[in-house]
Amino acid sequence: MTLRGRLTVAFLVVVLGPVLLGAFFVGATLSAVDRSRATERLGLAAAGVRTSVDALCQQLRAAADAVALAADPVARSRAADQVVGRGLATAVVIADAAGRTTYATAGGPAGPWQDCAGAPTGRVGALAVQVRLRDPAGADLGAVAAAQPVDPAFVARLAAVTGVDVTLLDGPGRITHTTEDPGVRAAVLAAAGQAVGERVAGTGDGRYVRRVGPNPGQPLPLVLSVPARRPPVLFGALAAAVALAALLAVLAAWRLARVTTRPLVELAGAVDRVAHGDLTARVPVRSRDEIGRLAAAFNRMMRETGSYVAALTSSRDQLRNHLVVLGDTLASTHDLQRILRVILDSAIAGTGARAGAVLLLDGHGVLVGQCVEGLAGRWPTDDPADPATLRVPVGTGVVGAVAATGEPVRGRWSAPDPPTGEPTCETYVAVPFAAPDPRGPERPGHPPVDGDPAAPPSAALGVLALYDRLGGHEFDDDDVATLRTFAGHAAVAVENVRVHEEAQRLSLTDPLTGLWNYRYLRESIRREVERANRFGRMLSVLALDLDRFKHVNDTWGHAAGDAVLVEFARRVRGVIREVDLAFRHGGEEFVVLLPETDARGATIVAERLGAVVRDQPVPIDGHGDEPLRVPVTVSIGIAVYPDHAAGGQQVLDAADDALYAAKAAGRDGYRMAPVAVGDPARTQEIPVVAATVSPPDGLPRAGAADPAGAAQGGASSGPHPPRQSRGR
Repeated sequence: MTLRGRLTVAFLVVVLGPVLLGAFFVGATLSAVDRSRATERLGLAAAGVRTSVDALCQQLRAAADAVALAADPVARSRAADQVVGRGLATAVVIADAAGRTTYATAGGPAGPWQDCAGAPTGRVGALAVQVRLRDPAGADLGAVAAAQPVDPAFVARLAAVTGVDVTLLDGPGRITHTTEDPGVRAAVLAAAGQAVGERVAGTGDGRYVRRVGPNPGQPLPLVLSVPARRPPVLFGALAAAVALAALLAVLAAWRLARVTTRPLVELAGAVDRVAHGDLTARVPVRSRDEIGRLAAAFNRMMRETGSYVAALTSSRDQLRNHLVVLGDTLASTHDLQRILRVILDSAIAGTGARAGAVLLLDGHGVLVGQCVEGLAGRWPTDDPADPATLRVPVGTGVVGAVAATGEPVRGRWSAPDPPTGEPTCETYVAVPFAAPDPRGPERPGHPPVDGDPAAPPSAALGVLALYDRLGGHEFDDDDVATLRTFAGHAAVAVENVRVHEEAQRLSLTDPLTGLWNYRYLRESIRREVERANRFGRMLSVLALDLDRFKHVNDTWGHAAGDAVLVEFARRVRGVIREVDLAFRHGGEEFVVLLPETDARGATIVAERLGAVVRDQPVPIDGHGDEPLRVPVTVSIGIAVYPDHAAGGQQVLDAADDALYAAKAAGRDGYRMAPVAVGDPARTQEIPVVAATVSPPDGLPRAGAADPAGAAQGGASSGPHPPRQSRGR
């Protein structure tokens, strides 16, 4: 059953119950009162009937006594006529001792006659009283009977005297005379048959019936009846009132149930719509009662839920977009600064922070800001826009403790004493990020390496920190989880960039000497030639070859040869500038690029390289305690772009040819490439001598005395493979 049905039934029970009980009580009370009154009336009527019958019998007895007192039969006859004439009796009959009638008045009633003092004999035609005639001696002379007919007039007189309807029955229970209406006689006769003794019985049409006699002193079988005194439409009115009350109660209950349940039905429908995803569902507020307050609360809840869902959807979309951008950035670039910027912006957008920073660990145990956002004016520095100004030692302050322990932290800021160099804020959250451990899952917070309590965990890379969440609320565990995600991306990005840089370095460097390899040489000389063209500068190329290097390998072994190559590369790096590039061309051949350097500067570098190699023999492990010292010299060929060639490969070939010339001139020296023939844009060549030191005037001169000093030949048109065995 629905709630509306239950409320309707409950209301009807509450309302109609008392109404029905009241109607039943009123009806029962009225019926009881009416029955009591009818019983009282019938009792009085029965008493009246007995009195009337008894008076009639007394009258008949007096009439019979008056006739019996006459002295002779004639006198008795006259007395009988007088009694009848006076109306004391209807008929008088005088009989002798043998029972024969000696005299009877005319017009006597039809029999049978019922003696007032005798037992009932059945049907009654008249009431009679018999008196015995006796002589003075007491002998029985006969009898005198006085009679009064029991006819409809008699019954009517009884009804008039008692005020009730009277019915005279014959013996078998049939009606002899009655004052009842014909329509109720059968019902009265049936009720009289059900009445026991003198108890009152009722008929179906609202009459009360009582039997009176026959009994001694009242030998007539009479039935008395009275109609009910209650209004004839009483029960109909009560039924109508109850029906009307029931109708009104049903209407009121339906209305009340509808008013009560309609908001609940609307609320249930709205909840069902919400369950199917419709957050725009609302219910009308129809009242100010509890249900109205519930509807208003539901509408307010749905508005706030809609706002929350919209905010969450926006946040989700923003986070999804940031993750897409982050994924695209991670997949498309190895620019660490760009990746960290995307990660920081995504973390700020995903957590609703006002500011943030990404700090990476440097080689000195200090966290250095690599990317910051919104931190201008948050810490006392000269250049707050520069991320590198944010420097926090590991183990100091909030971010330093995070880097040291490997555990994320969040909370409200309290200024440390002494200051740690961190930005000021109200709330913060910081999580560490570390490189993936190749032996297993990341283990933040494991003991520091080398017993240094200030050293961070071995896998730690840095810290991602956010400050001041929008709305003034503290960061929660969900923000920590979100920030861990971005910190994981940051760790992967940093590690990928480092791995990429290492892979690129390994692919472009010589594994033995650590110098750039031939592959990177081709790319670098192309790039440096383009730069020289763009800015109108010069580029010098030095081709170097260790003299008699095959003798070193044959004499002391290939391990000693490798040691010589490593030491030579170290000395080359010690002579050239940071902007200069050194390459291992192959075997014992090397190339040095000197950007923005003319021929004179190139010869100065060549002299230094020759001197640093010649003057310091290379120590190698020998068979004794003392290391062996291997003397080494180097031959160098010099070419300058654009003086000696018109392209990168051509200038490299020109330097290689000049190296041939230096080898041919006796080794341990350098030669300058000849000026390219037919080049309209060439510059004035600086002549140099074929020697290892500058002449007294300080200007290098070409070795004209050496006819082999300048090799004849043009620039090569294709890539020049390494020449590894020349000059051994």
